[in-house]
Amino acid sequence: MSAARFLVSGRVQGVFFRTSTKQEALALGLHGSARNLPDGRVEVIVGGDAAAIDTLAQWLQHGPPMADVEAVQRSAWDGEVSTGFTTA
Repeated sequence: MSAARFLVSGRVQGVFFRTSTKQEALALGLHGSARNLPDGRVEVIVGGDAAAIDTLAQWLQHGPPMADVEAVQRSAWDGEVSTGFTTA
């Protein structure tokens, strides 16, 4: 199993970004979490098949229709990954 952490910046809060990310991740068979950060970014932590994580990474570049993604930072993740998918 692979895992990754993404920090997504831009207009990504208040535009259904976390809910849409959850739907995309679950459709890809991934598990993890998405949460709003105090600085306006969204943190996404996912685990599962490496190819599915790459597919989600591509989707995060634009997100849902109302989002305006400016940047996505990706890093390897060796911490805990939630089962299912949670949003906060």
